[in-house]
Amino acid sequence: MANTSEEIHTGEEALNASSSRVTSQPTTEGTGKGEISQDEATAPQLHDLFQLTVKLPHHPKSMQIMVSTSEQVQDIRQSVIELPDTFQYTCFHLEHNHTRISDFVELSDVPGITPDSELILVEDPYTEKEARQHLLRVRELIGAAGPRIDLVNGINAGLCLFDGINVEEGNDTKKPSTEGPQPMANFDFDAPASLDQFLPKITDTQAPKCVKSIALSPWNPPPHHLRQKGHLIYVQVTTLEGEQFHVTSHVSGFYVNRSSSNKFDPAPKPAPKDFFAHSLITLLGLISPSFNKEFRALQEWNAKKEALVTFAPTNAIPAAPWLVPGPDTKYYNHQSDVARPQETYLIAGTENVDSLRDFNEEFQSTRELHRETVQERVFRERLLSKLFADYTDAAVRGVVLIAKGEVAPLNPTEGRDAQIYVYNNIFFSYGADGVGTFASEGGDEAARVATGKDVMGVKYVNGLDIPGLSTPGTVIVDYLGRRLVAQSIVPGIFRPREEGQSQIDYGGVEGKDVVATTESFVPLFEKMSQAMRVKKHNVWDKEGKKHELVASVETKGLLGTDGRKYVLDLYRTTPLDVDFLEKHWKGAEGEEAEKGYPHRMAVLRPELVESFWKTKMREYVSAEMVKRKVAKEEEQKKADEVKANSGKEDEAKSEDAEKQPEEEAQEKKPEEPDNSTGIDISGFEFSLNPDVFSGQQPETEEEKAQMEKDEKDVRDACNFLLTMAIPRLISDLAEGEVGSPMDGHSLSRLMHKRGINVRYLGNIASLADEEGTKLGSIKTLAVQEMISRACKHILNAMLRGLPGPLVPFCVSHFLNCLLGAGHNPNPTVTPDEGLWKLYHDADFGFEKLTIEGLRARIEKEVGRRYRHSLQENWISGIKHLQMLREIALKFGLQMKIRHYEFGSPKPSQVAAKVNSEASPSTNGNPKGKSGSKKKSPVASIHEVPVPKGPSTTFDPEDIMNVVPVVKDSSSKSLLAEEALEAGRMSLIQDHKEMGQELLLESLSLHEQIYGVLHPEVARVYNTLSMLYYQLDEKTAAVELARKAVIVSERTLGIDSAETLLNYLNLGLFEHANGSTKAALAYIKHALGFWRIIYGQAHPDSVTTMNNVAVMLQALKYYTDSRKWFEASLAVCESIFGKQSPHTATLYFQLAQALALDHDSKGAVNRMRDAYNVFHAKLGPDDRNTKEAESWLDQLTQNAVLLAKQAKDIQERKKRGFSMAPHVTMSTRPQPQVGQGSVTPHGVAESTTSASGLGRMDSRSIDELIKFIEGSEPTAPKKKPARANPKRRGGATGSGPKK
Repeated sequence: MANTSEEIHTGEEALNASSSRVTSQPTTEGTGKGEISQDEATAPQLHDLFQLTVKLPHHPKSMQIMVSTSEQVQDIRQSVIELPDTFQYTCFHLEHNHTRISDFVELSDVPGITPDSELILVEDPYTEKEARQHLLRVRELIGAAGPRIDLVNGINAGLCLFDGINVEEGNDTKKPSTEGPQPMANFDFDAPASLDQFLPKITDTQAPKCVKSIALSPWNPPPHHLRQKGHLIYVQVTTLEGEQFHVTSHVSGFYVNRSSSNKFDPAPKPAPKDFFAHSLITLLGLISPSFNKEFRALQEWNAKKEALVTFAPTNAIPAAPWLVPGPDTKYYNHQSDVARPQETYLIAGTENVDSLRDFNEEFQSTRELHRETVQERVFRERLLSKLFADYTDAAVRGVVLIAKGEVAPLNPTEGRDAQIYVYNNIFFSYGADGVGTFASEGGDEAARVATGKDVMGVKYVNGLDIPGLSTPGTVIVDYLGRRLVAQSIVPGIFRPREEGQSQIDYGGVEGKDVVATTESFVPLFEKMSQAMRVKKHNVWDKEGKKHELVASVETKGLLGTDGRKYVLDLYRTTPLDVDFLEKHWKGAEGEEAEKGYPHRMAVLRPELVESFWKTKMREYVSAEMVKRKVAKEEEQKKADEVKANSGKEDEAKSEDAEKQPEEEAQEKKPEEPDNSTGIDISGFEFSLNPDVFSGQQPETEEEKAQMEKDEKDVRDACNFLLTMAIPRLISDLAEGEVGSPMDGHSLSRLMHKRGINVRYLGNIASLADEEGTKLGSIKTLAVQEMISRACKHILNAMLRGLPGPLVPFCVSHFLNCLLGAGHNPNPTVTPDEGLWKLYHDADFGFEKLTIEGLRARIEKEVGRRYRHSLQENWISGIKHLQMLREIALKFGLQMKIRHYEFGSPKPSQVAAKVNSEASPSTNGNPKGKSGSKKKSPVASIHEVPVPKGPSTTFDPEDIMNVVPVVKDSSSKSLLAEEALEAGRMSLIQDHKEMGQELLLESLSLHEQIYGVLHPEVARVYNTLSMLYYQLDEKTAAVELARKAVIVSERTLGIDSAETLLNYLNLGLFEHANGSTKAALAYIKHALGFWRIIYGQAHPDSVTTMNNVAVMLQALKYYTDSRKWFEASLAVCESIFGKQSPHTATLYFQLAQALALDHDSKGAVNRMRDAYNVFHAKLGPDDRNTKEAESWLDQLTQNAVLLAKQAKDIQERKKRGFSMAPHVTMSTRPQPQVGQGSVTPHGVAESTTSASGLGRMDSRSIDELIKFIEGSEPTAPKKKPARANPKRRGGATGSGPKK
């Protein structure tokens, strides 16, 4: 496996990896749905791969491509289009034995194909569409296409900073370590967060230009009589030599015509300029002498970039950073390009029909594809993943156009919230209660939540993938204060039914008044409900008639006119959170309602229902075990009686009878997968009725008894949430069993994984507060999350219906009232008179917002939604930058990068100067505070004019853009997840080779199904890098960790918590691989973002600081290393206190670092501190205490000796003696939020507990003393494994984090 990194698909190859490059693999037993069976070994093995020759019409005349027999011809075609030698071909077909091959057949289906066969590439006549696409492709290839200004993606979407970090290449172990500065030199631990972290690196070299301009000619479109002759479009080219050419795109190719700017003559030019070529690239090479040279230079320039950095994501929306450079900086680049406005036509044509798609039909027919073999499943899941991405993109574009008022509603006479739209075959409606459906549940608030739950339900059902059950494509988009739901149009949903017939075929028709129960839906809904733990139950319609339903009455089944069965309205798949509603829901109207929870749609999460189901199953198994034990005891009793009563002659028989049940039991044992000694759980049934407490009226006594039992089960589930799920999360965080969240997103993700709703943030904050400083970070985050979510609701209400140009005024004033109060206690809106006059009928209520009014509204919202009373001085506890980030991310704001002044105004001469001086670096640039007078490219960005009069923290110009916030319903790929899990299991069972094969297989599947740039692929890169690190495949671990960083930066965000953790792990693996300076550069970059995401002193930063200290020790920067240990200790003391074993472990490590730094007095003091704490907390007999005592004695005895030998050491240094100690402690990987590290045996290890703080030294005292004295170090002896590693800090092995 030494060349693992070479085996991993990269770049274009992975993007276009065919579904056929999948090998089958043996997995666990069983061949049910979702498992890969042994019979599927028909998938291509390596021997199915062979080299195919493709004959070309032009230079280089032929090419070789590696293919497999089950690859589709279109995959070969794609390879031709992407390879450098054959860029120019876009319009062609392939022939074999002079017979045209269809693009959509597998290679194995081509008659007579063998490894020796040759395919011939034949150039096709162009159509107008082909000609447009060829021109687009050529513009991209020759670097003439500038950055597109995209409706959906926002500014700098998909930004990657990784390639801008200054990293020293090479292996540090081979060169003297103290040569040159190290990245952490002069690191300022107290520096404020610098927003310059978000600035991309400006490259010194510009991309070579191949032409001055290439665009559509003003003579377009061709007149009718010329269309008859095969003219398609006209192109205008200005070469680097300054010559202008007009080119005709003809069905046969491209030629230079006689037209000029003021004369139209599209006939071919006479010789010697009668240039003609099938490809425009070839033609450009003929008309411009310098084109070919510059084109080659451009390809070389592009090849230097990391492939993953340059690709556009195909299956995921690229992450838009919330901070972007302003228009007055050199980072901002908007250039003149005649062809930019023409791109819409080039992509979609004049009629725009190219972009119209029947999404619903595509979704359903893709789901109906075969899925028997691995090949078919890969192909199907790959298509689905692409389809979900295309649909999400189209839906978001529709929402933006609706918000701008560019799409007319189907029902313009109705109120705004009731209006519906159809755009690009997608149906849009507002996530508000426009027609009063949710009037009794909380109105608009309830409708908004219902749409969110519906998307979650659709996602869940998509994940179940039940054959025959269809779901509409569903996406929710929050944009400028409104929520829109985009659904693919189910055939027949708008068709009026005959009198007496309803639209719905299963479930509640008009609310719950009429209930439909079409039998054909029952088997499908049963499968769905079984997976969701939904109970079959009775409901009653308005006439009191009983109906038995297998799903909630709110879940509807509809038979489309295409004959397919659709499931709609999946917002009530779990029961209501009854206990919560009884306490906090005060009705929909009246004074009480204002104080109560805003809506009645508070339901339990599916994760909680699943967790509760598992608890019930454990209880069932335990009860069965007890029954079995009792039965066995009775059997034994009877056997004893028989034995006593019978004569000696029967003894032999009775012994046999006794042995028999034991033997039977032993025979059964190996068959069972778990240790429950063969308990049969087929008799276990437990599910919840989602319609309890929602107005159902049972009639008979039996029905009432059943309803009471159902209600009790639901109450038990609610109780489980309060008494088990929440306290368990708090205790796991307090014990350091899981990685601590860094921001609101990671906290709410962690809560959701545990089945805890966000409405319990108040409980989390209160319980964390009870734990004291240990969970101070959790309390801070919970309060910050409650406030930012309250702000989102208030801001949404203010922006709803506000015209677009007024949005920046409203948002900046809101932020001034919330975060700029310290700078200007009376912020006001400076109106733009022209806009105010133009939009005279708009709601200018936001102008009246005051600081006191906003604070009161936030306190009220937090009280209503989270049952939490903010402290009186809560505003002083806000971390301004972190709060700004949370609000920006939740709302989709893109703000200008500049120094925002949150404190009291400073004298004007220092106004608006960025804290780049305070910042330790820009993008990992290790220059620090250099004495150079040359102006840095960063400094100039922030020289903004000082405003006159009372300034405010935020101006309308600071709001650069608002991007839509999207929730989609695409589910994970079952196939890729199975392969990953199978690989993990193989490694746990010590089948190393098979495990590695399965892991690579899983990686290949992820890349094929999702495309390389996708959050799921980033996560699998991270997981695999961890596993390879454990398997000691360090080069492969580094390669995968780099990819994890780049992909997560581009798809999750440059400052997402996951990206930051990926950087920290990359640093760790680089260090293990010998590139410690590179490791430090990456960690420094991550620490810069940590200050922005969380601020200072996060619990998990103790681990990172320790890692840095260890790395600096490895490079022999002992003084710097000591500083990092001291900083780590300071954070640890602030969280756990001075008397904690965690802190004592760090005293122990710091004592060693001080000894290495020749501070023997400090070393003795710190070791004494460690000894005292261990003695007090763990007792005199604990191994930690004894070891600390032993070290203390030795260090004390040597302190005097060291003083005497100080002169000796000086002399040794003069003689050039080199000191080479061993690395003191080991580094360890950073866990993902909410997970402890996992050792190779699957045992979770702590993050912030002592084991997370690095190890105590494994060397003997004598070795360290000898080093300090300057004598040669001896090879360390192997010591027996320590007992009790958890409590004493000896990490038993750094394991992977999932």
